[in-house]
Order: sequence, then C-alpha cells, then structure tokens
Amino acid sequence: MGIKSLFGLGSKADRKGVERGFLVFENTSEVIRAERVLRESGRRVRVMGPPPEIRTGCDLVVEFALMDGLDVLRELEAAGVAPLDLVPVESPLLKPVDMYQVKDFGAQLMVRAANMKITVDKSSLEIVNVSGGGCPDVPFLAGELAGRRLGDAPRPRDIGHTLCGYALDLAFEEIKRLCL
Repeated sequence: MGIKSLFGLGSKADRKGVERGFLVFENTSEVIRAERVLRESGRRVRVMGPPPEIRTGCDLVVEFALMDGLDVLRELEAAGVAPLDLVPVESPLLKPVDMYQVKDFGAQLMVRAANMKITVDKSSLEIVNVSGGGCPDVPFLAGELAGRRLGDAPRPRDIGHTLCGYALDLAFEEIKRLCL
C-alpha cells in the first residue's frame, strides 16, 4: 500500500486500534534525515529495525504516532525527504525488531544496536571496546572512542558517515542513558 492509498482506503473503524506507523525509506541517509527533521519539530519518533514483511533494502524504519501521519508527511515533504511508504502497524506480526541488546559482564556493560557494539567499564565509564559492522569507518570510530570516558567521547553520528556509524550512535546513546 502506498502513502496516498493509506489515507484514502477504509474508514476509521477499519483502522481501529492502529496507533503506530512505520516510514519506509530507500536508504539509511534518508532515515537519518527524517529522524532529525521529525525530532527537531518536536515529534516523538524511534528508529527501529523493520519487520521482515516490509523490508525493502534499508535496514531501518522510523516509527511514529499514526494519528500524526498527514502532518509528518507534510514536514518530510517540506524538508525534501519523502518516504517510499507509510505502513500502519495493525498486526502483531509487524512488530519492529528491537534495536538494543544489553549484556552485563559484571565490571563492564555492553550495548549492541544492530550489528555494532560498545563496551564500557562501569566503574571508570571508560569505553573499552567498539566492534561490529563491516563499514569502512568502523576502525576510525573505534580509534576515536576507545580509551575515552563516556561523557567525553564524541557522538559517533557526528564523526561517522555510514549505517555502522549510525547504529553505533544508537548504542552509544543507550549506554550513556544506562550509565550516566
């Protein structure tokens, strides 16, 4: 179902209980731009792994409040970042893939987002390891982060340029939330 057809088909009763929707994009850069545009406008959005039923090649979708759908589309269109599709979440099968996995090793805490991992020493808050991914900027990101205290390290999204950098930024923000 395309974006235009979503709002033209069915009545409100047909969509009863649908509270969330996913914005599907062609590539990761567009997901990142859309997330930034929507957050800057004050919207509560979340980047997730798409359920297998709606995967199009990009490994991320933006989840948002479906009742804001028309306004969200207008904001994105004005910013020049239109999604390929808008999918209402009306089935438990369309559950997004949780982006975070947390592993507590006692003295260290690791957070994984997608295929990127960041590990922090819990007592010193020093980043002891960055791993995962296959993007060309992963060694650079690891070199910039490892050995720094969590509060002093740069955000990976500010120095990386790939899906791995974006996923690492998600893990970085989550581990900061858990540790700081």
